[in-house]
Amino acid sequence: MSKIPMTTSGELALREELQRLKQIERPRIVSAIAEAREHGDLKENAEYHAAREQQGFCEGRIKDIEAKLSHAQVIDVTQIENTGKVIFGVTVRLINLDTDQSVSYQIVGEDEADAKKGKISVTSPLARGLIGKEEGEVVAVNTPGGVVEYEIDVIKHS
Repeated sequence: MSKIPMTTSGELALREELQRLKQIERPRIVSAIAEAREHGDLKENAEYHAAREQQGFCEGRIKDIEAKLSHAQVIDVTQIENTGKVIFGVTVRLINLDTDQSVSYQIVGEDEADAKKGKISVTSPLARGLIGKEEGEVVAVNTPGGVVEYEIDVIKHS
């Protein structure tokens, strides 16, 4: 498996989720299974089956997070020389040339992406179009609604 790019905050969030799953959720589910077993016949015990299903989801998520962390390439943009170009981890303010509206996005790893929070995946069409560009450059991005042109207004390297 190849390396998965991740910001330091993305790594921290995954580690916190992993800790919560292992130290809080896993014991809670084990307790729920034990309590459901005490109720008798397991074949018709909905609480038992629900707890076992939760256990499966929890264990699967733990394995998923551990795999991602083991293949993570954590990139701290503050430790990289500011060349004035768009790179992984920077925050970019763009101006839509058609509407004159500005929008800011941080370029992050796939697991961290959340457009509502202003974080886009490095593999998204917009991020791929921005990588390597400088302030003042115009970028044309193919979207489902057609080609949209953005001007790179500000690149925040922090």
